[in-house]
Amino acid sequence: MPHTLASLVNHTALKLTVLAGEGHLDVPVRWAHASELIDPVPYMEGGELLLITALKLDAEDAEATRSYVRRVARAGVVGLGFAVGVNYEGVPAALVEAAREEGLPLLGVPRRTPFIAISKAVSAAVAADQYRAVTAGFEAQRELTRAALGTEGPAELLARLAAHLDGWAALYDASGAVVAAAPDWAARRAARLAEDVGRLRERPAPASSVVSDTDGDDRVELQSLGTGRRARGVLAVGTAAPLGTAERYAVHSAVALLTLTTERSRALQDAEARLGAAVLKMLLAGEPDHARAVAGRLYGGLLDAPFRVVVAEPVPAEEQSPGAAEGAVSPGGLDGLADALDSAAARTGEALLAVPDGGRLIVLVADGGAAADACAAYAAEAEAEARAGARPRPRGRSGRGESSRGGTVAVGLSAPTGPMAAAHAYRQAEQALSVARRRGRALVEHEDVAAGSVLPLLADDAVRAFADGLLRSLRDHDATGRGDLVASLRAWLARHGQWDAAAADLGVHRHTLRYRMRRVEEILGRSLDDADVRMELWLALKATSTSQGNEGGTGPSPSL
Repeated sequence: MPHTLASLVNHTALKLTVLAGEGHLDVPVRWAHASELIDPVPYMEGGELLLITALKLDAEDAEATRSYVRRVARAGVVGLGFAVGVNYEGVPAALVEAAREEGLPLLGVPRRTPFIAISKAVSAAVAADQYRAVTAGFEAQRELTRAALGTEGPAELLARLAAHLDGWAALYDASGAVVAAAPDWAARRAARLAEDVGRLRERPAPASSVVSDTDGDDRVELQSLGTGRRARGVLAVGTAAPLGTAERYAVHSAVALLTLTTERSRALQDAEARLGAAVLKMLLAGEPDHARAVAGRLYGGLLDAPFRVVVAEPVPAEEQSPGAAEGAVSPGGLDGLADALDSAAARTGEALLAVPDGGRLIVLVADGGAAADACAAYAAEAEAEARAGARPRPRGRSGRGESSRGGTVAVGLSAPTGPMAAAHAYRQAEQALSVARRRGRALVEHEDVAAGSVLPLLADDAVRAFADGLLRSLRDHDATGRGDLVASLRAWLARHGQWDAAAADLGVHRHTLRYRMRRVEEILGRSLDDADVRMELWLALKATSTSQGNEGGTGPSPSL
């Protein structure tokens, strides 16, 4: 407990008497200082007991005394100690009255009590209080260290910290999600601080901030975790009052311990990255046994069950939707995706293999696991923002011209696979990524591509250009009014080359249709007996019809 005026009055060796301000003796005393200046205010910091003999002050002048007491009280002086029997035999009534008017405690100091004795008493009390704070801080550090080394993870550490602070504590991961809180109700309180946490994560670690505009009655302090360019997490603590010395020690200890548990050494990260890259390279080279041997315990569990391959890359600004193309693509897109997958895997204890590959990110995630779900959720939120044509504030980003996803990415996801077919799954993910880029989608799964129609794949500028070039000579012929070769070709291909059925669809004689097909061959310089030619012509007709509307009769696709 801090030293107060009441504890000084109760100090039997000092024999102080209370002359005014009896109701304000519980105020803490930071220091005791003697001064005979008429205006000592410039030398005060607040919280002092000011000791005077009134050597220069006319303590019997009511107006002068009232002005003096008013000045020192407003400067933060918590009390006056007046030496009785030095310059005045008794305590001047004007001084007592002025102290009562200001509500400032006035203590009588007997002649046999030197001012230095009071200063020593205050100094000893301050030192004892600091020693208690340091001791409590070290004890908190020991308890938090034992909790950090335990098997319950950050949850036990947060519980010990909250108990020391007589408040609450919460831990956010690199993506800004709450991963642990103590007591349990604090998770709801912490969730409301998402934007404040996000703003702190934008600053290089270590960083801190105090949340003043909170919804609750508590004072919330945020501390980032990590030592690199990006924060690896955030610690939030809520208390009823500002942190004292002991509480500050406890918070700093928690920050250090949580940083050690959330951010591994750079050398270890580099070694793990090289190991992951080697495992992936072996899988893609068709060496699953070697990959499993190298993976060991780190990635071995991932290779023992079906997994999916994720291939992601940033989308340049010119390929983004108009509402999302307000700025250049940020590398935070891939960083944000990597953080989301890593955080989801860490919460469930899943293995995750992520390898940056140039401007891409390649990830192996457990099929049906939390990381795969996080990938889908990340992409769904990005697509929702793109459809809205706006850049909503992220979990902590605001006003920076970036989406809450930290940049636009396109993601391709393979079908479930195993180590033997990893290379095939990688190609599936690349194909799905290519489709995602063409369709302007944030995520495409290979199953969607394989199960859907091939026709949406034709909605590409290069394909349409090829189709227009292939059919241009036939359209030019039809434009002269010398026949309807394009519609006749479409009907004939749709009827699988059956002359009578195709002629009936067109309302012409079959000989007319035969003549038109010979003209098609002559104009194109290609034979319709060639299955590849028929396939190319049919796809060209389909590609042009998707952008211009159907140009003729419909029918079954040809068997080529």
